Amino acid sequence: MWKMLHRRMKRIGIGPTPSTRGAGGRNTGGMTKPFPSLAAAGVPADLTERRTGAAVLRILLETLAMVGAATLAGLVIAPRWGTLAVDMLYLPPVLAAATLFGLRPALLAAVASALAYNFFFTEPIHTFRISRPDDLLTVAILFLVGVVTSQLAARMRAQARAASDHAARNATIAGFARQLLSSSSEEDIGRVATRELAALFQCNAVLVAGTGTPQILAMAPRTSQLTPSDLAAAAFVLESGEPAGRGAARIDPADWLFLPVKSASLVLAAVGLARDDGALPVAPGQEALLANLTDQIALALERARLEAETRGLAGLRERDRLRGALLSSVGHDLRTPLTAIIASASELRPEAPGDRALVQTIAAEASKLERYISNLLDMARVEAGAVRLKVEAVDLVDAVSAALRDLHHLLDGHAVEVALPADLPLVRADPSLLHHCLINLLDNAGRHSGAGAPIRISGRTDGGGVALAIEDSGRGLPDGATPFEAFERIEGSDQTGGAGLGLAIVKAFAEAMGVEPTAGQGASGGAAFTLHFPAALMIEPADSADAG
Repeated sequence: MWKMLHRRMKRIGIGPTPSTRGAGGRNTGGMTKPFPSLAAAGVPADLTERRTGAAVLRILLETLAMVGAATLAGLVIAPRWGTLAVDMLYLPPVLAAATLFGLRPALLAAVASALAYNFFFTEPIHTFRISRPDDLLTVAILFLVGVVTSQLAARMRAQARAASDHAARNATIAGFARQLLSSSSEEDIGRVATRELAALFQCNAVLVAGTGTPQILAMAPRTSQLTPSDLAAAAFVLESGEPAGRGAARIDPADWLFLPVKSASLVLAAVGLARDDGALPVAPGQEALLANLTDQIALALERARLEAETRGLAGLRERDRLRGALLSSVGHDLRTPLTAIIASASELRPEAPGDRALVQTIAAEASKLERYISNLLDMARVEAGAVRLKVEAVDLVDAVSAALRDLHHLLDGHAVEVALPADLPLVRADPSLLHHCLINLLDNAGRHSGAGAPIRISGRTDGGGVALAIEDSGRGLPDGATPFEAFERIEGSDQTGGAGLGLAIVKAFAEAMGVEPTAGQGASGGAAFTLHFPAALMIEPADSADAG
């Protein structure tokens, strides 16, 4: 009997069993690796063990056979040692039935044990009548002990089965995640995920992604097909993040069941499952397992995207480093000869009028090129975070005069109108950075104003602060323009050359000083660029006297 029980326990998976290639097993590296069954993957026993009538009959016969074996043993023992110990022989069949078959066969064993004990071992023998009260008590206690024992054994079996299911489910998820770890791209992740899902659920699997028309990343087997209804269901899942298709709550004519693969706030892809026989691809009770597996796919896709972004950022950082080094090298190599050209042009004293114009052109163009190189070097300083402030009291009238003096060659022919109040307060700023800002704003106004067109410079106290505005006579700024972006040339406005760095440098230097730069339309229709000095940067007259 015990050998029979041992064989039965091994047959249903209790106790150690050797790993052999079974259904779904696959050979990896010369070693047999059985794929987990549905029960091992976490499907409840009552769903995986759908017993047929023949199986139920066999269980009943085996249960009654164990009770019969205990009765035979009692019949052998009773003539020699009496019936006092016979009732204990019926506990092993009850325990075995509860352990092997569950609660109902155990209750059958308890009832059969009580009846057998009553029929064969209580007076009158071979009847179900009980004449002695102690025998009645013995039969009742035997029945109660059998019922309680069967309940406890069945509960322990259920708990052991639940623990085994959870362990198998966790092992399945861990193995699935381990397979995904070896994949670095979305296509590799899709191939691994669909292959494993198809083997686990014994169905077809597909992974789709994208917006609009879904793009198939991988499919297992590759001969599977998606109908227009299936693609529509996949597109709905990618857009809404809700399941759709066969077996989902949403009514859909699709043959595939599609589930979202999403991170915390983004739908990354959709997993589709389908069976060739048209049955539901996911059995009841397997939804939690499938949800855990789709979470692992989401983590793998998110990891792959982050790795791709990291590689891209590393490349961008390297390109920025090389660009900064190149700009710095070119700027320093060109600045020395340009300075010599400008100094030489200023020392020339041409006799002929044509020569004088030629010298002025050389000086003006060399100064313009020197400003471009200075802008490149300044942008490299801004991007490298190497801007250092030397704040002191600055008179805006003097700052504007110095900028106009340095740009007199460029602004020749323009009527520059300076409207700065005499009582305009001093401000705290870095004189060098402010000078760069004014130079770039005036250069921008000169390039965008027509020949002989006026340029207006105005200042006023504004909302407790100071506003310094430079307005050109050009065509103004189009709607939605972002003039302060690096290398941005505004359509309809910046059509006269320039690298698009001047205004970006103005913004970077102004914000470094705590000044707010703004752009808008001027009163005459041109573009107006304003530097707003907040009240915290103003120097009151008393402060100015102390500074003097």
